[in-house]
Amino acid sequence: MTGFPFLPARVEIKICGLTCFEDARFALAAGADYLGFVFHRGSPRHVTPAAAQAIVARLGGGVRAVGVFVNVTPCEALAVARQCGLWAVQLHGCELPGPFAGYPARLWRSVSFREGRPSPDPSEWKAARLVVDAFAPGRQYGGTGRVADWAAAAVLARERQVMLAGGLTPENVAAAVAEVRPAGVDVSGGVERSPGKKDQERIRAFIRAVRGPGVAERKVTRR
Repeated sequence: MTGFPFLPARVEIKICGLTCFEDARFALAAGADYLGFVFHRGSPRHVTPAAAQAIVARLGGGVRAVGVFVNVTPCEALAVARQCGLWAVQLHGCELPGPFAGYPARLWRSVSFREGRPSPDPSEWKAARLVVDAFAPGRQYGGTGRVADWAAAAVLARERQVMLAGGLTPENVAAAVAEVRPAGVDVSGGVERSPGKKDQERIRAFIRAVRGPGVAERKVTRR
């Protein structure tokens, strides 16, 4: 028994904050498991449901797209999920667990730690994944570049499926994976030239840092 029952043989990778087809196609071809689209209007990486729908449709079947939502109702998130064909709905705001109990879509829930205490309480959420992000003061909802609490995330990752986010880069992600041992990692700003505009070399470097230099890129058919 390793003490890490949820540690997969292969750490999964989500490239988040995508805003255009070219970046999404490259991330998928480079080996990303999930493509993240931010529907929060206050984010510099915001995309409309129509734009995300068009990108996912052009990528073809089997794309695991994750929609990031902030302070939405269950109905609002579900409508976008169905429109865009999302794999999962990721809640990143102050949503309460009650309205999302028995939710018909796959749920991911963001969690941050302040002085070692998680917010919101992970035990209150029946989420397929917990996305551990850095604590951000005020009305900031991720994408800040701050590094998450890796020590606290490592404890949580022993009990739940954790996607580690928060300030990850090609330079620090290998150390983060070694310390936290998450099910997956989630990156946005760490592989960008500017908010919402990805850097292909940094995406490649990030994925190689997680999986090693022998990663083979896959072909994605353009539609």
